[in-house]
Amino acid sequence: MSAQKNILLLGSGFVAEPCLEYLLRSGNNRVTVACRRAEKAQELTSTYPGSTAISLDVEDDAALEAAVAAHDLTISLIPYTQHARVIKAAIKAKKHVVTTSYISPAMEELDAAAKEAGIVCMNEIGLDPGIDHLYALKIINEVHAEGGKIKSFESFCGGLPAPEASNNPLGYKFSWSARGVLLALRNNARYWQDGKLVEIEGKDLMDSARPIFIYPAFALVGYGNRDSSHYRQRYNIPHAETCVRGTMRYQGFPEFAKTLVNMGFLDDTPRSELSAASAGDLPWNGVTQQLLGQASATPEDLLAAIEAKIDTQDPELRKRIIHGIKWLGITSPSVPAVKRGSYLDVLCARLEELMMYGEGERDMIILQHKFEVENKDGSHNTRTSVTLMYGEPDGFQAMAKTVGVPCGIATQLILDGKLTTTGVIAPMTPEIYQPIMDLLPSEGINAVEETV
Repeated sequence: MSAQKNILLLGSGFVAEPCLEYLLRSGNNRVTVACRRAEKAQELTSTYPGSTAISLDVEDDAALEAAVAAHDLTISLIPYTQHARVIKAAIKAKKHVVTTSYISPAMEELDAAAKEAGIVCMNEIGLDPGIDHLYALKIINEVHAEGGKIKSFESFCGGLPAPEASNNPLGYKFSWSARGVLLALRNNARYWQDGKLVEIEGKDLMDSARPIFIYPAFALVGYGNRDSSHYRQRYNIPHAETCVRGTMRYQGFPEFAKTLVNMGFLDDTPRSELSAASAGDLPWNGVTQQLLGQASATPEDLLAAIEAKIDTQDPELRKRIIHGIKWLGITSPSVPAVKRGSYLDVLCARLEELMMYGEGERDMIILQHKFEVENKDGSHNTRTSVTLMYGEPDGFQAMAKTVGVPCGIATQLILDGKLTTTGVIAPMTPEIYQPIMDLLPSEGINAVEETV
């Protein structure tokens, strides 16, 4: 029996539990779950023997350094802006770190110091980023080994309700705060398309959505996810005339979301009248009247003003959007708005009231890589890799599992001495990604590959 290992898990959010469950299976690990408020950590540890809850403020450098030094490895599932602080503490203590986040410039700056300390700082090992890297690089390296070239690479990933749970006008549901999902609608996108660098401003992002065909059962659309232009270099596919990584949603989502953008609902400027401290109730029609600058607050007049903000000319989609606006209740005088300080946050509160997963409802993750390949003999074909996974009713959600379990697998491999590449790293080379990929199928996570 191998020696007991002590793991510090920072954060007790959505993805922490599948990671914790995986790490405690062997019986050789002890996990300390740390949150600013100990009771949050206790909610997670109460059902998992072998785990302990503590209170820890990661902005208290001395306390963080002491906690990191007392464990063999630290998993950081807190906001990415804190990861560099955690890595610095790990370098000082010469202890390993795992995160599921993209490597930020602040983290990358610590690479040399991490190498000098002899520690593994594994990052980007969730779903997106994470599983997407593993299955993309598997095919890319196979093509290169056979003397071929990747001429086009498209990768789209979606965390969605399962079809039977997509029963609202946006076809979307939340497992936690809606704020991050809405703020992502403001992101610019940058990618290569047919040899040209395409740059899309956040205000136009929803207009760029296009159908993504995976299985006939799914009506999916996709749009670019931030800057994927550098993946030609990162994935070593210099011949790819198209290189795009994007987000998937169900059909109809972009047009509805664009209407909310056009109305001004992504404005996160604090407003006194939307402050929780302001006196009196605020009906939703009053919020929408203020936002649109309308003289009238009647639902009929507000709906007419909103209809003018709908960009699509498709009559069926326009009807769906107006139906959705009514369903949201944001023109109603009888629906009270929750005052959270800004138009964005007031809308978030309403979406969270209506669009959280209900008891027994499943989520779904779907990830497709699509490669146009030029083979060594000059012939061409298309290769695809699809990962599709559903959540367990009243169990782990697919999104939580596909982020938390790869993180747990990477952690165990580091503790077992099977992943030894030091520095601030991501799973970009076979010696890193292959051992992780080998263990995913036993957790119900895999990819179906086809060549056409």
